[in-house]
Amino acid sequence: MRDIKKVVLAYSGGLDTSVILAWLKNTYHCEVVTLTADLGQGEELDGIEAKALRTGATKAYVEDLQEEFARDFIFPMMRAAAVYEGRYLLGTSIARPLIAKRLVDIAHAENCQAIAHGATGKGNDQVRFELAAAALDPKLVTIAPWREWDLTSRSDCLAYAAANGIDMPMSHAKPYSCDRNLMHCSFEGGELEDPWNAPGELSYTMSVPVEQAPDKAEELTIDFEQGNPVAVNGQALSPAALMHRLNELGGRHGVGRVDMVENRFVGMKARGVYETPGGTILFTARRDLEGITMDREAMHLRDSLAVRYSEMVYNGFWFAPEREALQALVDQTQQRVTGTVRVKLYKGNVLPTGRKSPYSLYSHDLATFETDQVYNQADAAGFITLQGLRLRGFATRSK
Repeated sequence: MRDIKKVVLAYSGGLDTSVILAWLKNTYHCEVVTLTADLGQGEELDGIEAKALRTGATKAYVEDLQEEFARDFIFPMMRAAAVYEGRYLLGTSIARPLIAKRLVDIAHAENCQAIAHGATGKGNDQVRFELAAAALDPKLVTIAPWREWDLTSRSDCLAYAAANGIDMPMSHAKPYSCDRNLMHCSFEGGELEDPWNAPGELSYTMSVPVEQAPDKAEELTIDFEQGNPVAVNGQALSPAALMHRLNELGGRHGVGRVDMVENRFVGMKARGVYETPGGTILFTARRDLEGITMDREAMHLRDSLAVRYSEMVYNGFWFAPEREALQALVDQTQQRVTGTVRVKLYKGNVLPTGRKSPYSLYSHDLATFETDQVYNQADAAGFITLQGLRLRGFATRSK
């Protein structure tokens, strides 16, 4: 065994991480410190510190990271218009670098030689945790028990818990593997493993089925400053409070549900269902405001790089130099994305109905179909002639 005397573990208090805590102590004969990160998952965290200590931790951190999560991770990603494979708004992906950052911080504060996580050897999260840790402190060892131990099932974990005196309340196995935070809730497993099966009714947590959404539309306004949302319906809100508010509004109208088969970084395809009500509202509203505030070429350049940015987040390269360099470019394009967007929520849809900005580039005099004094339509003929030069030349040579 490596010379590991102290480990900090990302700890949820569930079966897997409780068993991992005991397994680390038994296998590495080391102290274990735990980190439980509140990212807005809505789970009851009362008593989790005592549970970690009861299970064998020497110290247990329980931290509310919601404001940092929204301000420093969700909002920068949304300024980049990042969507993985055209559909996934990266709710799980964007949470991992923050958890990894706090694991490294605590490892330094507690003189730990290693960090540990409960991600499996098949998924993306192992990559995200470990690449983030490598970027922040390459000297730290990462322990991934699912790649080391001989436990292969929930039954194995329950047996290990019983043998080590870990009290796990009896409950029916969840049909899905779920991850929830301020940005979204994801569902994998169960009937979703067959791409042809429709998702079951238990795959609704943050939103209602669109069939159950109200028959009356609801309008709201969102204020932005330099690409970041700052108020809903004129009420200034902190980043986390704003996300909670939009999740509530979008959820009751069935907004932001995605069912897709995606390409994992490790090479396999996986089917997931995602609920992202607040994030979907923000994505749509921001995009609409950009229409009147962003220069055309700056927008098109940012959009051409958005796919690369989304892959960086999905694949775990948040703390990589290329993502940080791209963020600087993105943020430069957002300096004048300030204003207000009005949207209508109805039966799963987010429909922009109005937008205004002190930095608007929209000119009524130029765009009008009525008589104007600023645009000579005859000038368009020369523009088209010049644009068509290469096409005419190519057509002539091709005959």
